[in-house]
Amino acid sequence: MNDLAVNRQTFDEVMVPVFSPASFVPARGAGSRLWDTEGREYVDFTGGIAVTALGHSHPELVRVLHEQGEKLWHVSNAYTNEPVLRLAKRLEALTFADRAFFANSGAEANEAALKLARRVALERHGADKIEIISFTQSFHGRTLFTVSVGGQPKYAEGFGPVPAGITHLPYNDIEAARAAIGPKTCAVIVEPIQGEGGVLPADPAFLRALREACDAHGALLIFDEVQTGVGRTGHFYAYMDTGVTPDILTTAKSLGNGFPIGAMLTTKEIAAHFKVGVHGTTYGGNPLGAAIADKVVELVSDPALLEGVKQRSARLTAKLEAIGKRFELFKEVRGKGLLIGAELVTAYAGRAKDFVNAAAKHGVMLLIAGPDVLRFAPSLVIPESDIDEGLARLEKAIEEVTGATADAAAR
Repeated sequence: MNDLAVNRQTFDEVMVPVFSPASFVPARGAGSRLWDTEGREYVDFTGGIAVTALGHSHPELVRVLHEQGEKLWHVSNAYTNEPVLRLAKRLEALTFADRAFFANSGAEANEAALKLARRVALERHGADKIEIISFTQSFHGRTLFTVSVGGQPKYAEGFGPVPAGITHLPYNDIEAARAAIGPKTCAVIVEPIQGEGGVLPADPAFLRALREACDAHGALLIFDEVQTGVGRTGHFYAYMDTGVTPDILTTAKSLGNGFPIGAMLTTKEIAAHFKVGVHGTTYGGNPLGAAIADKVVELVSDPALLEGVKQRSARLTAKLEAIGKRFELFKEVRGKGLLIGAELVTAYAGRAKDFVNAAAKHGVMLLIAGPDVLRFAPSLVIPESDIDEGLARLEKAIEEVTGATADAAAR
């Protein structure tokens, strides 16, 4: 046992202050329940920000972790390994792709995709074709390149000059996209549902217009499916329900159910522009992470599991809409599958975090998606009884926050 005592205050004493974590410290989890260091229990509606798709401590994943951990953890990119090759074959069999690059995170997967798109444009069209088009309120990672491509300027401010050739357009604005995508555009990167930007689904017509414009101007279409991928929307990848196939797809989060892994998927023809030594990673595609991800993909791609996501989505959405009506709290409940956003009415604008904090006190873990939206991204296999219990606890938290607001207004 490690007898070094730590608590929430320890974070402030030893960690770089880029996060402001909750007042409690999670200690263990099982399925869709979690317990903190004080023994308090929570229903987990966060899924580790859409990561623990199969819940905490899934027995099949624990088994794979032990089995692979006793064989081989790491060999470096000077060698390949069996688990990563099996994972690549499984992903390629399920998608449009026939080549994969593995990294450690969604940001790294997007970095690879953006670098590849520029490389393709350079070699096919020349040095002037460098423009990357993204969308306001988008989020693509925290590297300097990906944070610059992301459509939330606050994340790029204060770090000096950002990479050139990046344009941001309004999300779901077809005419703006058609006007902007042109001969100098090398790539368009889009989230099928903007997660951090407020859980905003793309209009299928908007995605079709992007595909058509990219084809017309020799640009690549990149789908950032870091948050929407691996079953989150009720389809293995969200693009599969849009009628649009991207040239490059990025994936992470749920791919490893919490073990850090990301991937960039693309075609043989596009992948050929990345030659030996052009891009790389030390840990990406390590056998331990790949073995776990391979089991995740096997389990989540089961049609019965994906159908279960849709059923749970309908239950969660209907109950949230009823709660919204009862308290006159939500402008809209939106999203797809088990990525759901509940936007607060104007009277509670900017107060999403207050509801998250109150929910924690009542034993339920929630996310925000900006200051006005409560975000729900639970396990894809969360029991219906846990959905019901979590929402019952949430109602108590809402009563607390709205009651306090009413009291304040009356004074």
